[in-house]
Amino acid sequence: MSGAGLCSVFDDAAIMEMVRTPWTDLGAALAGVSPIDLGIKVAREVMARAGIDPQAVDSVLAGSMAQASFDAYMLPRHIGLYSGVPQAVPALAVQRICGTGLEVLRQAGEQLASGVELALCVGSESMSRNPIAAYSHRGGFRLGAAVEFKDFLWEALYDPAAGMDMIATAENLAQHYGLSREQVDAYALRSHQQALAAQARGWFAEEIVAVGNETFAPEHYRPRSIRLPRGVEEVGQDSHPRSTDSAALARLTPIHAGGVQSAGNSCAVVDGAAAALVCRFSACTRPPLARLLMATAVGVAPQTMGIGPVPAIELLLQRSGLHLEQIDRFEINEAQAAQVLAVANALELQPERLNRHGGSIALGHPLAATGLRLVQTLARQLRTDNLRYGIAAACIGGGQGMALLIENPQYHR
Repeated sequence: MSGAGLCSVFDDAAIMEMVRTPWTDLGAALAGVSPIDLGIKVAREVMARAGIDPQAVDSVLAGSMAQASFDAYMLPRHIGLYSGVPQAVPALAVQRICGTGLEVLRQAGEQLASGVELALCVGSESMSRNPIAAYSHRGGFRLGAAVEFKDFLWEALYDPAAGMDMIATAENLAQHYGLSREQVDAYALRSHQQALAAQARGWFAEEIVAVGNETFAPEHYRPRSIRLPRGVEEVGQDSHPRSTDSAALARLTPIHAGGVQSAGNSCAVVDGAAAALVCRFSACTRPPLARLLMATAVGVAPQTMGIGPVPAIELLLQRSGLHLEQIDRFEINEAQAAQVLAVANALELQPERLNRHGGSIALGHPLAATGLRLVQTLARQLRTDNLRYGIAAACIGGGQGMALLIENPQYHR
């Protein structure tokens, strides 16, 4: 390829620590919790796990796609203030839709070159609190005029530039790569089976902080709190992975007539948050979770937005000088089964190197937080299996792809 796209190279960057909440289904236990409060929870936890004084943080980078609370404009700032970061430290809202969790890490890596020593990165999403919205009634309602309120969560899936919704873009890829309903259902079944197996052996427990009723009341600021539904004391694991089979998946009606995508082989709609600390590798006093080496972002046609990881990964390889065979593990977001299969086919990826613990079809896709989960799971695989390189990638609505290259700092031959 031509090499077009954004490429950030990091000579001295590391991900010190990461953590996430459980991902819970639309309307389930976390549905009433503001994404700001979920973000505060993971921000405080990631610093506690790393043994870091919040006063050491120099920058706060946080993202959330939906206007999921009336104080949504203040999300990055309030996450910083309520997690104990110094008042003088600025906070920035980051938005690259499904790539937001990767983008906060990219921007943190770049900030290290401008004097930042420690960046707090957060992605937090309440899909359940997406509003029923109106954009044309600020001036009031004329007598007899049609009153238009729409479901923001549903409408946001439609791309007017492409003239189609996100599912239709996956159908375009299914047609181009000759993917059948049986193939995409088989991939979805694999995602659920692998996620359930990982959950049963406790794989996800290390990366999750349980969420319970809690109040955040730092000095000088009004208290904020997490309040779970009556009768729920704590949420400790992902709620969406479930036992299913090929016959059950095959019975689901395709979203578009004659298509291959159904609710069963598309990403789950969930709520959740994740956080990371990014610092200089040379300043680490103990081995960090991962070295942050490079990040790319590339534009693709909106009509086939799901193929975005392919040029983003190709640009990573081109600029790094690495070959695909040198990348030990890939975590590629499962927006739709046809989409991730198209990416795997285009790159000729072996299944055993891809999403070995399931993906967003089984676990869910809280938009701004997903990229951080991909990187966390990827880094832990490299460490556990003594592997060296990994790539996390995601397609992005509107026609983009993003990828991030990490290295296991404890790798030994």
